[in-house]
Amino acid sequence: MFTNVLLVILLIIVLLPPVCFLGYMYALSKKPKHSIIRSHPFLGWVRYLLEKLGPEFRQYWFDNDTEGKPFSRADFVGLVYAAKYRTDLISFGGRRDYEKPGFYLSNAMFPRLTSELRVDNDTLVTGKKYVITYEGLFTRREKWVVDQVKPWLLPDEDAIVVGENRRHPWRIKGMFGASATSYGAVGENYIISTGNGARMAGGSWINTGEGGVADVHLETGADIVAQIGPGMFGYRDKEGKFSLEEYKAKAQITNIKAFELKFHQGAKIRGGHLEGSKVTEKVAAARLVPVGKTVNSPNRFEFLTNPKEALQFIQTLQEAGGKSVGVKIVVGDPKRLEPFFQTMIDLDIYPDFITVDGSEGGSGATFKAMADGMGLPLYAALLILDDTARKFGVRDRFKIFASGKLITPDKVAIALALGADCVNSARGFMMANGCIMAMQCHTGKCPTGITTTDSKYQEALAPEEKQWRVMNYILQLREGVFSLTAACGLDSPRKLNREHVVFTDEKGQSFRVIDLFPYPEPAV
Repeated sequence: MFTNVLLVILLIIVLLPPVCFLGYMYALSKKPKHSIIRSHPFLGWVRYLLEKLGPEFRQYWFDNDTEGKPFSRADFVGLVYAAKYRTDLISFGGRRDYEKPGFYLSNAMFPRLTSELRVDNDTLVTGKKYVITYEGLFTRREKWVVDQVKPWLLPDEDAIVVGENRRHPWRIKGMFGASATSYGAVGENYIISTGNGARMAGGSWINTGEGGVADVHLETGADIVAQIGPGMFGYRDKEGKFSLEEYKAKAQITNIKAFELKFHQGAKIRGGHLEGSKVTEKVAAARLVPVGKTVNSPNRFEFLTNPKEALQFIQTLQEAGGKSVGVKIVVGDPKRLEPFFQTMIDLDIYPDFITVDGSEGGSGATFKAMADGMGLPLYAALLILDDTARKFGVRDRFKIFASGKLITPDKVAIALALGADCVNSARGFMMANGCIMAMQCHTGKCPTGITTTDSKYQEALAPEEKQWRVMNYILQLREGVFSLTAACGLDSPRKLNREHVVFTDEKGQSFRVIDLFPYPEPAV
Protein backbone atom coordinates (compact mmCIF):
# COMPACT_ATOMS: atom_id res chain seq x y z
CA MET A 1 0.00 0.00 0.00
CA PHE A 2 2.77 2.42 0.97
CA THR A 3 4.67 1.53 -2.20
CA ASN A 4 1.66 2.35 -4.37
CA VAL A 5 1.13 5.71 -2.68
CA LEU A 6 4.81 6.52 -3.11
CA LEU A 7 4.61 5.60 -6.79
CA VAL A 8 1.59 7.86 -7.32
CA ILE A 9 3.37 10.75 -5.60
CA LEU A 10 6.45 10.24 -7.78
CA LEU A 11 4.31 10.16 -10.94
CA ILE A 12 2.59 13.39 -9.90
CA ILE A 13 5.94 15.04 -9.22
CA VAL A 14 7.33 13.93 -12.59
CA LEU A 15 4.26 14.44 -14.78
CA LEU A 16 2.47 17.42 -13.22
CA PRO A 17 5.04 20.15 -14.12
CA PRO A 18 5.23 19.29 -17.85
CA VAL A 19 1.45 18.85 -18.04
CA CYS A 20 0.87 22.21 -16.36
CA PHE A 21 3.48 23.81 -18.62
CA LEU A 22 1.90 22.42 -21.79
CA GLY A 23 -1.53 23.47 -20.56
CA TYR A 24 -0.25 26.95 -19.88
CA MET A 25 1.30 27.17 -23.34
CA TYR A 26 -1.97 25.97 -24.90
CA ALA A 27 -3.95 28.56 -22.96
CA LEU A 28 -1.59 31.29 -24.08
CA SER A 29 -1.99 30.17 -27.68
CA LYS A 30 -5.65 31.30 -27.62
CA LYS A 31 -4.78 34.90 -26.79
CA PRO A 32 -1.96 36.13 -29.02
CA LYS A 33 -2.35 37.32 -32.57
CA HIS A 34 0.81 35.53 -33.72
CA SER A 35 -0.28 33.16 -36.44
CA ILE A 36 2.42 30.56 -35.72
CA ILE A 37 1.38 30.21 -32.07
CA ARG A 38 -2.34 30.10 -32.87
CA SER A 39 -1.89 27.26 -35.32
CA HIS A 40 1.03 25.46 -33.61
CA PRO A 41 0.82 26.38 -29.92
CA PHE A 42 3.66 24.21 -28.65
CA LEU A 43 6.16 24.34 -31.50
CA GLY A 44 5.38 28.03 -31.94
CA TRP A 45 6.51 28.86 -28.41
CA VAL A 46 9.60 26.69 -28.86
CA ARG A 47 10.38 28.69 -32.00
CA TYR A 48 10.14 32.00 -30.14
CA LEU A 49 12.27 30.62 -27.30
CA LEU A 50 15.01 29.61 -29.74
CA GLU A 51 14.72 32.96 -31.48
CA LYS A 52 15.16 34.70 -28.12
CA LEU A 53 18.27 32.67 -27.35
CA GLY A 54 19.63 33.02 -30.87
CA PRO A 55 21.92 36.05 -30.32
CA GLU A 56 23.63 34.38 -27.35
CA PHE A 57 24.11 31.10 -29.26
CA ARG A 58 25.57 32.95 -32.23
CA GLN A 59 27.88 35.06 -30.08
CA TYR A 60 29.32 32.19 -28.07
CA TRP A 61 28.96 29.12 -30.32
CA PHE A 62 28.34 29.76 -33.99
CA ASP A 63 30.06 33.02 -35.03
CA ASN A 64 33.71 32.42 -35.81
CA ASP A 65 36.38 34.45 -34.05
CA THR A 66 36.54 37.22 -36.64
CA GLU A 67 33.01 37.72 -37.98
CA GLY A 68 30.98 38.90 -34.98
CA LYS A 69 29.43 42.38 -35.07
CA PRO A 70 29.80 45.08 -33.88
CA PHE A 71 33.04 43.57 -32.56
CA SER A 72 34.55 40.19 -33.28
CA ARG A 73 35.29 37.65 -30.58
CA ALA A 74 39.01 38.04 -31.32
CA ASP A 75 38.91 41.81 -30.75
CA PHE A 76 36.81 41.39 -27.62
CA VAL A 77 39.07 38.77 -26.05
CA GLY A 78 42.17 40.75 -26.99
CA LEU A 79 40.81 43.82 -25.22
CA VAL A 80 39.84 41.81 -22.13
CA TYR A 81 43.35 40.37 -21.90
CA ALA A 82 44.83 43.86 -22.19
CA ALA A 83 42.57 45.09 -19.39
CA LYS A 84 42.96 42.13 -17.03
CA TYR A 85 46.49 40.92 -17.68
CA ARG A 86 48.08 43.95 -19.39
CA THR A 87 49.24 41.90 -22.34
CA ASP A 88 48.24 41.46 -25.98
CA LEU A 89 50.33 38.35 -26.69
CA ILE A 90 48.71 35.77 -28.97
CA SER A 91 49.74 32.35 -30.24
CA PHE A 92 49.99 30.87 -33.74
CA GLY A 93 49.43 34.09 -35.71
CA GLY A 94 46.69 36.61 -36.32
CA ARG A 95 43.06 35.76 -37.08
CA ARG A 96 42.39 38.61 -39.46
CA ASP A 97 41.02 37.66 -42.88
CA TYR A 98 43.95 38.88 -44.96
CA GLU A 99 42.08 38.30 -48.22
CA LYS A 100 39.60 41.09 -47.46
CA PRO A 101 40.32 44.74 -48.36
CA GLY A 102 41.74 46.80 -45.52
CA PHE A 103 44.30 49.21 -44.15
CA TYR A 104 47.73 48.09 -42.94
CA LEU A 105 50.68 49.90 -41.38
CA SER A 106 53.86 49.94 -43.47
CA ASN A 107 56.89 48.71 -41.54
CA ALA A 108 60.35 50.17 -42.06
CA MET A 109 63.36 48.14 -43.20
CA PHE A 110 65.18 49.37 -40.12
CA PRO A 111 62.72 50.01 -37.27
CA ARG A 112 63.48 52.10 -34.24
CA LEU A 113 64.66 50.57 -31.01
CA THR A 114 62.63 51.22 -27.89
CA SER A 115 65.53 53.25 -26.55
CA GLU A 116 65.24 55.55 -29.59
CA LEU A 117 61.60 56.48 -28.99
CA ARG A 118 60.58 59.95 -27.85
CA VAL A 119 58.54 58.79 -24.86
CA ASP A 120 58.13 59.86 -21.26
CA ASN A 121 58.56 56.74 -19.14
CA ASP A 122 60.67 58.44 -16.48
CA THR A 123 58.07 58.24 -13.71
CA LEU A 124 56.57 54.81 -13.19
CA VAL A 125 52.98 54.49 -11.97
CA THR A 126 51.55 51.94 -9.55
CA GLY A 127 49.38 49.38 -11.29
CA LYS A 128 47.48 46.18 -10.62
CA LYS A 129 46.96 43.26 -12.94
CA TYR A 130 45.78 39.68 -12.77
CA VAL A 131 48.23 36.79 -13.04
CA ILE A 132 46.92 33.32 -13.88
CA THR A 133 48.22 30.79 -11.35
CA TYR A 134 46.28 27.76 -12.63
CA GLU A 135 44.42 27.09 -15.86
CA GLY A 136 42.26 23.94 -15.83
CA LEU A 137 39.56 22.59 -18.10
CA PHE A 138 36.75 24.14 -16.07
CA THR A 139 38.58 26.38 -13.61
CA ARG A 140 40.99 29.28 -13.67
CA ARG A 141 42.72 30.63 -10.59
CA GLU A 142 44.08 34.18 -10.65
CA LYS A 143 45.67 36.59 -8.23
CA TRP A 144 46.16 40.36 -8.13
CA VAL A 145 49.73 41.57 -8.54
CA VAL A 146 50.76 45.12 -7.64
CA ASP A 147 53.60 46.44 -9.77
CA GLN A 148 55.26 49.55 -11.17
CA VAL A 149 54.51 50.15 -14.83
CA LYS A 150 55.60 52.53 -17.58
CA PRO A 151 52.94 55.15 -18.48
CA TRP A 152 53.94 55.51 -22.17
CA LEU A 153 53.32 59.26 -22.36
CA LEU A 154 54.42 61.82 -24.89
CA PRO A 155 57.28 63.97 -23.61
CA ASP A 156 56.46 67.57 -22.75
CA GLU A 157 57.86 68.90 -26.02
CA ASP A 158 55.54 66.59 -28.02
CA ALA A 159 52.42 67.18 -25.91
CA ILE A 160 49.26 67.93 -27.88
CA VAL A 161 48.06 71.42 -26.99
CA VAL A 162 44.38 72.06 -27.56
CA GLY A 163 43.35 75.71 -27.54
CA GLU A 164 46.81 77.21 -27.25
CA ASN A 165 45.24 80.69 -27.55
CA ARG A 166 42.83 80.17 -24.67
CA ARG A 167 43.42 81.40 -21.13
CA HIS A 168 43.53 77.77 -20.02
CA PRO A 169 44.99 75.55 -22.79
CA TRP A 170 44.56 71.79 -22.51
CA ARG A 171 47.82 69.81 -22.71
CA ILE A 172 47.47 66.13 -23.62
CA LYS A 173 50.28 63.60 -23.21
CA GLY A 174 48.29 60.39 -23.66
CA MET A 175 46.44 60.84 -27.01
CA PHE A 176 43.78 58.20 -26.06
CA GLY A 177 40.72 58.80 -23.88
CA ALA A 178 37.16 57.77 -23.12
CA SER A 179 34.57 58.97 -25.61
CA ALA A 180 31.21 60.50 -24.75
CA THR A 181 28.97 58.35 -22.55
CA SER A 182 26.19 60.25 -20.82
CA TYR A 183 25.33 59.93 -17.15
CA GLY A 184 21.94 58.29 -17.29
CA ALA A 185 22.85 56.19 -20.28
CA VAL A 186 25.62 54.83 -18.03
CA GLY A 187 25.60 54.65 -14.26
CA GLU A 188 27.72 56.05 -11.47
CA ASN A 189 29.87 52.96 -11.04
CA TYR A 190 30.96 53.02 -14.69
CA ILE A 191 31.88 56.71 -14.46
CA ILE A 192 33.82 56.16 -11.23
CA SER A 193 35.86 53.25 -12.55
CA THR A 194 36.52 54.88 -15.94
CA GLY A 195 37.42 58.24 -14.42
CA ASN A 196 39.68 56.70 -11.79
CA GLY A 197 41.38 54.52 -14.39
CA ALA A 198 42.02 57.49 -16.69
CA ARG A 199 43.41 59.54 -13.80
CA MET A 200 45.70 56.74 -12.61
CA ALA A 201 47.04 56.17 -16.12
CA GLY A 202 47.75 59.89 -16.53
CA GLY A 203 47.49 61.84 -19.75
CA SER A 204 43.99 60.56 -20.52
CA TRP A 205 40.48 61.96 -20.14
CA ILE A 206 36.77 61.17 -19.99
CA ASN A 207 34.00 62.82 -22.01
CA THR A 208 30.75 63.40 -20.12
CA GLY A 209 28.47 62.91 -23.11
CA GLU A 210 25.45 65.17 -23.45
CA GLY A 211 24.05 64.22 -20.03
CA GLY A 212 25.86 67.00 -18.19
CA VAL A 213 28.61 67.06 -15.57
CA ALA A 214 27.71 64.96 -12.54
CA ASP A 215 29.33 64.91 -9.10
CA VAL A 216 30.79 61.48 -9.86
CA HIS A 217 32.66 62.87 -12.86
CA LEU A 218 34.40 65.39 -10.64
CA GLU A 219 35.03 62.99 -7.76
CA THR A 220 37.31 60.86 -9.94
CA GLY A 221 39.79 63.70 -10.44
CA ALA A 222 40.13 62.84 -14.13
CA ASP A 223 40.53 65.38 -16.91
CA ILE A 224 37.05 66.05 -18.30
CA VAL A 225 35.70 67.04 -21.68
CA ALA A 226 32.24 68.41 -20.93
CA GLN A 227 29.90 67.83 -23.83
CA ILE A 228 26.96 70.12 -24.58
CA GLY A 229 24.27 68.49 -26.71
CA PRO A 230 21.30 70.02 -28.53
CA GLY A 231 19.16 69.21 -25.47
CA MET A 232 21.55 71.41 -23.45
CA PHE A 233 21.26 69.06 -20.47
CA GLY A 234 23.13 70.59 -17.56
CA TYR A 235 23.39 73.94 -19.33
CA ARG A 236 19.74 74.99 -19.46
CA ASP A 237 17.47 77.34 -17.58
CA LYS A 238 14.01 76.49 -16.26
CA GLU A 239 12.51 77.00 -19.73
CA GLY A 240 14.99 74.61 -21.31
CA LYS A 241 16.97 77.37 -23.04
CA PHE A 242 20.76 77.62 -23.01
CA SER A 243 22.10 79.28 -19.86
CA LEU A 244 25.42 81.09 -20.19
CA GLU A 245 25.57 81.34 -16.41
CA GLU A 246 25.42 77.56 -16.03
CA TYR A 247 28.17 77.29 -18.63
CA LYS A 248 30.39 79.83 -16.88
CA ALA A 249 29.97 77.95 -13.61
CA LYS A 250 31.13 74.73 -15.26
CA ALA A 251 34.09 76.52 -16.88
CA GLN A 252 35.35 77.47 -13.40
CA ILE A 253 35.85 73.80 -12.51
CA THR A 254 39.53 72.88 -12.69
CA ASN A 255 38.99 69.29 -13.87
CA ILE A 256 37.02 70.41 -16.92
CA LYS A 257 39.64 70.97 -19.60
CA ALA A 258 37.42 71.54 -22.65
CA PHE A 259 33.84 71.76 -23.90
CA GLU A 260 32.46 69.88 -26.89
CA LEU A 261 29.34 70.94 -28.79
CA LYS A 262 27.68 67.82 -30.12
CA PHE A 263 26.47 68.69 -33.62
CA HIS A 264 26.25 65.03 -34.63
CA GLN A 265 27.00 61.58 -33.27
CA GLY A 266 27.85 58.57 -35.39
CA ALA A 267 24.81 56.46 -34.65
CA LYS A 268 22.48 59.17 -33.37
CA ILE A 269 22.37 61.99 -35.89
CA ARG A 270 18.70 62.43 -35.05
CA GLY A 271 19.44 63.17 -31.39
CA GLY A 272 19.78 61.24 -28.16
CA HIS A 273 17.11 59.37 -26.19
CA LEU A 274 16.92 58.44 -22.50
CA GLU A 275 14.09 56.39 -21.03
CA GLY A 276 12.32 57.87 -18.01
CA SER A 277 13.14 54.73 -15.99
CA LYS A 278 16.80 55.77 -16.14
CA VAL A 279 16.19 59.37 -15.02
CA THR A 280 16.89 59.06 -11.30
CA GLU A 281 17.17 62.03 -8.92
CA LYS A 282 20.93 62.19 -9.48
CA VAL A 283 20.58 61.99 -13.26
CA ALA A 284 17.88 64.65 -13.20
CA ALA A 285 20.10 66.92 -11.11
CA ALA A 286 22.98 66.60 -13.59
CA ARG A 287 20.75 67.14 -16.62
CA LEU A 288 18.46 69.73 -15.06
CA VAL A 289 15.34 67.79 -16.13
CA PRO A 290 12.37 66.27 -14.20
CA VAL A 291 12.83 62.95 -12.40
CA GLY A 292 11.41 59.91 -14.18
CA LYS A 293 10.57 61.71 -17.41
CA THR A 294 11.79 60.36 -20.75
CA VAL A 295 14.02 62.95 -22.39
CA ASN A 296 14.98 63.35 -26.02
CA SER A 297 17.43 65.78 -27.52
CA PRO A 298 16.71 67.31 -30.94
CA ASN A 299 19.06 66.67 -33.83
CA ARG A 300 20.25 70.30 -33.84
CA PHE A 301 20.70 73.23 -31.50
CA GLU A 302 17.49 75.11 -32.21
CA PHE A 303 19.23 78.50 -32.22
CA LEU A 304 22.07 77.44 -34.55
CA THR A 305 20.88 77.29 -38.15
CA ASN A 306 24.00 78.07 -40.19
CA PRO A 307 27.83 78.13 -39.97
CA LYS A 308 27.98 81.80 -38.99
CA GLU A 309 25.69 81.37 -35.97
CA ALA A 310 27.54 78.21 -34.93
CA LEU A 311 30.99 79.80 -35.06
CA GLN A 312 29.84 82.95 -33.28
CA PHE A 313 28.39 80.77 -30.51
CA ILE A 314 31.71 78.90 -30.28
CA GLN A 315 33.53 82.22 -29.92
CA THR A 316 31.12 83.32 -27.19
CA LEU A 317 31.89 80.16 -25.20
CA GLN A 318 35.65 80.46 -25.79
CA GLU A 319 35.67 84.00 -24.45
CA ALA A 320 33.23 83.41 -21.59
CA GLY A 321 34.95 80.29 -20.24
CA GLY A 322 38.56 80.75 -21.29
CA LYS A 323 38.81 77.07 -22.14
CA SER A 324 38.93 75.04 -25.35
CA VAL A 325 35.66 74.65 -27.24
CA GLY A 326 35.24 72.12 -30.03
CA VAL A 327 32.54 70.46 -32.09
CA LYS A 328 31.62 66.84 -32.69
CA ILE A 329 30.49 66.02 -36.23
CA VAL A 330 29.74 63.21 -38.63
CA VAL A 331 30.97 63.67 -42.20
CA GLY A 332 28.60 63.14 -45.11
CA ASP A 333 30.69 64.41 -48.04
CA PRO A 334 33.30 67.15 -48.67
CA LYS A 335 30.84 69.67 -50.13
CA ARG A 336 28.81 69.66 -46.92
CA LEU A 337 31.91 70.68 -44.96
CA GLU A 338 33.15 73.48 -47.21
CA PRO A 339 30.71 76.25 -46.14
CA PHE A 340 31.68 75.67 -42.52
CA PHE A 341 35.39 76.05 -43.30
CA GLN A 342 34.87 79.05 -45.56
CA THR A 343 32.94 80.76 -42.77
CA MET A 344 35.80 80.07 -40.36
CA ILE A 345 38.09 82.04 -42.67
CA ASP A 346 35.57 84.81 -43.30
CA LEU A 347 34.95 85.37 -39.57
CA ASP A 348 38.43 84.39 -38.38
CA ILE A 349 36.78 82.16 -35.77
CA TYR A 350 37.93 78.57 -35.30
CA PRO A 351 36.92 75.74 -32.98
CA ASP A 352 39.81 74.52 -30.86
CA PHE A 353 39.17 70.94 -31.92
CA ILE A 354 36.88 68.93 -34.17
CA THR A 355 35.82 65.45 -33.15
CA VAL A 356 34.92 63.34 -36.18
CA ASP A 357 32.68 60.39 -35.32
CA GLY A 358 32.34 57.52 -37.76
CA SER A 359 28.96 56.12 -38.65
CA GLU A 360 30.06 52.89 -36.98
CA GLY A 361 30.02 54.70 -33.61
CA GLY A 362 27.37 54.07 -30.99
CA SER A 363 28.05 53.11 -27.39
CA GLY A 364 24.49 52.57 -26.21
CA ALA A 365 20.92 52.74 -27.44
CA THR A 366 20.51 53.93 -30.99
CA PHE A 367 18.27 53.75 -34.03
CA LYS A 368 19.00 51.00 -36.56
CA ALA A 369 18.33 53.08 -39.67
CA MET A 370 20.73 55.76 -38.45
CA ALA A 371 23.42 53.31 -37.38
CA ASP A 372 23.32 51.39 -40.66
CA GLY A 373 22.78 54.08 -43.25
CA MET A 374 23.67 57.62 -42.19
CA GLY A 375 27.10 59.26 -42.45
CA LEU A 376 30.49 57.92 -43.49
CA PRO A 377 32.64 55.37 -41.67
CA LEU A 378 35.52 56.85 -39.70
CA TYR A 379 38.55 56.34 -41.92
CA ALA A 380 36.81 57.81 -44.98
CA ALA A 381 35.42 60.68 -42.89
CA LEU A 382 38.80 61.37 -41.31
CA LEU A 383 40.50 61.66 -44.70
CA ILE A 384 37.81 64.04 -45.94
CA LEU A 385 37.98 66.25 -42.84
CA ASP A 386 41.78 66.41 -42.92
CA ASP A 387 41.79 67.12 -46.69
CA THR A 388 39.17 69.84 -46.42
CA ALA A 389 41.04 71.58 -43.60
CA ARG A 390 44.26 71.43 -45.61
CA LYS A 391 42.59 72.69 -48.78
CA PHE A 392 41.32 75.73 -46.90
CA GLY A 393 44.72 76.21 -45.27
CA VAL A 394 43.43 75.96 -41.69
CA ARG A 395 44.59 72.51 -40.58
CA ASP A 396 46.91 74.06 -37.99
CA ARG A 397 44.11 76.09 -36.39
CA PHE A 398 42.53 73.16 -34.52
CA LYS A 399 43.14 69.57 -33.41
CA ILE A 400 41.24 66.55 -34.70
CA PHE A 401 39.86 63.83 -32.41
CA ALA A 402 38.67 60.59 -34.03
CA SER A 403 36.17 58.06 -32.74
CA GLY A 404 34.44 54.99 -34.15
CA LYS A 405 35.38 51.40 -33.16
CA LEU A 406 39.00 52.36 -32.42
CA ILE A 407 39.67 49.85 -29.66
CA THR A 408 43.04 48.35 -30.63
CA PRO A 409 46.53 49.89 -31.04
CA ASP A 410 46.70 49.21 -34.78
CA LYS A 411 43.39 50.96 -35.48
CA VAL A 412 44.38 53.89 -33.28
CA ALA A 413 47.75 54.19 -35.06
CA ILE A 414 46.05 54.13 -38.48
CA ALA A 415 43.64 56.87 -37.36
CA LEU A 416 46.58 59.00 -36.21
CA ALA A 417 48.28 58.44 -39.56
CA LEU A 418 45.15 59.42 -41.48
CA GLY A 419 44.91 62.79 -39.78
CA ALA A 420 43.82 62.49 -36.15
CA ASP A 421 45.74 64.13 -33.32
CA CYS A 422 43.91 62.17 -30.60
CA VAL A 423 41.55 59.21 -30.40
CA ASN A 424 38.37 58.61 -28.37
CA SER A 425 36.80 55.25 -27.59
CA ALA A 426 33.53 54.52 -25.81
CA ARG A 427 32.93 50.82 -26.30
CA GLY A 428 36.59 50.01 -25.68
CA PHE A 429 36.27 51.46 -22.19
CA MET A 430 32.93 49.74 -21.72
CA MET A 431 34.51 46.36 -22.49
CA ALA A 432 37.43 47.16 -20.19
CA ASN A 433 34.76 47.64 -17.49
CA GLY A 434 33.32 44.20 -18.14
CA CYS A 435 30.82 44.72 -21.00
CA ILE A 436 29.98 41.37 -22.65
CA MET A 437 28.12 42.88 -25.64
CA ALA A 438 24.75 41.64 -24.34
CA MET A 439 22.99 44.25 -26.52
CA GLN A 440 20.79 45.38 -23.61
CA CYS A 441 22.05 48.99 -23.48
CA HIS A 442 18.64 50.52 -24.19
CA THR A 443 16.73 48.49 -21.59
CA GLY A 444 18.35 49.79 -18.40
CA LYS A 445 19.00 46.16 -17.43
CA CYS A 446 22.63 45.81 -18.44
CA PRO A 447 23.85 42.55 -16.85
CA THR A 448 27.32 43.99 -16.24
CA GLY A 449 26.07 47.18 -14.56
CA ILE A 450 27.38 49.62 -17.17
CA THR A 451 24.46 51.06 -19.15
CA THR A 452 22.05 51.24 -16.25
CA THR A 453 21.12 53.51 -13.36
CA ASP A 454 19.28 50.72 -11.53
CA SER A 455 21.08 50.19 -8.22
CA LYS A 456 20.44 46.44 -8.39
CA TYR A 457 22.12 46.05 -11.77
CA GLN A 458 24.89 48.52 -10.97
CA GLU A 459 26.07 46.24 -8.15
CA ALA A 460 27.55 44.00 -10.85
CA LEU A 461 30.24 46.62 -11.54
CA ALA A 462 32.77 47.03 -8.74
CA PRO A 463 34.70 50.27 -9.43
CA GLU A 464 37.47 49.41 -6.98
CA GLU A 465 38.40 46.46 -9.24
CA LYS A 466 37.40 47.68 -12.69
CA GLN A 467 39.34 50.95 -12.37
CA TRP A 468 42.57 48.95 -12.60
CA ARG A 469 41.33 47.23 -15.74
CA VAL A 470 40.61 50.60 -17.30
CA MET A 471 44.08 51.80 -16.39
CA ASN A 472 45.66 48.64 -17.82
CA TYR A 473 43.72 49.03 -21.06
CA ILE A 474 44.93 52.61 -21.52
CA LEU A 475 48.56 51.75 -20.76
CA GLN A 476 48.58 48.64 -22.95
CA LEU A 477 47.03 50.50 -25.86
CA ARG A 478 49.53 53.37 -25.59
CA GLU A 479 52.43 50.94 -25.43
CA GLY A 480 51.05 49.21 -28.52
CA VAL A 481 50.86 52.48 -30.44
CA PHE A 482 54.46 53.32 -29.55
CA SER A 483 55.56 49.82 -30.60
CA LEU A 484 53.83 50.17 -33.97
CA THR A 485 55.38 53.61 -34.37
CA ALA A 486 58.84 52.12 -33.84
CA ALA A 487 58.09 49.41 -36.39
CA CYS A 488 57.22 52.15 -38.89
CA GLY A 489 60.69 53.61 -38.35
CA LEU A 490 59.48 56.64 -36.38
CA ASP A 491 60.41 57.89 -32.93
CA SER A 492 56.97 59.36 -32.06
CA PRO A 493 53.32 58.60 -32.86
CA ARG A 494 52.97 62.30 -33.68
CA LYS A 495 54.97 61.67 -36.85
CA LEU A 496 52.59 59.06 -38.28
CA ASN A 497 51.07 60.18 -41.59
CA ARG A 498 49.59 58.76 -44.79
CA GLU A 499 53.00 57.57 -45.97
CA HIS A 500 52.88 54.93 -43.24
CA VAL A 501 49.57 53.32 -44.23
CA VAL A 502 48.88 50.92 -47.09
CA PHE A 503 45.48 49.90 -48.46
CA THR A 504 45.05 46.43 -49.98
CA ASP A 505 42.02 45.87 -52.24
CA GLU A 506 39.94 42.76 -52.93
CA LYS A 507 42.34 41.73 -55.72
CA GLY A 508 45.34 41.78 -53.43
CA GLN A 509 46.79 44.94 -54.93
CA SER A 510 48.40 47.31 -52.45
CA PHE A 511 48.53 51.09 -52.61
CA ARG A 512 50.12 53.61 -50.32
CA VAL A 513 47.43 55.86 -48.87
CA ILE A 514 49.59 58.89 -49.67
CA ASP A 515 49.32 57.89 -53.36
CA LEU A 516 45.59 57.19 -53.20
CA PHE A 517 44.87 60.36 -51.25
CA PRO A 518 47.74 62.85 -51.68
CA TYR A 519 47.71 65.84 -49.36
CA PRO A 520 45.97 68.71 -51.16
CA GLU A 521 47.65 72.02 -51.75
CA PRO A 522 45.98 74.94 -49.95
CA ALA A 523 43.63 76.87 -52.23
CA VAL A 524 45.04 80.25 -53.22
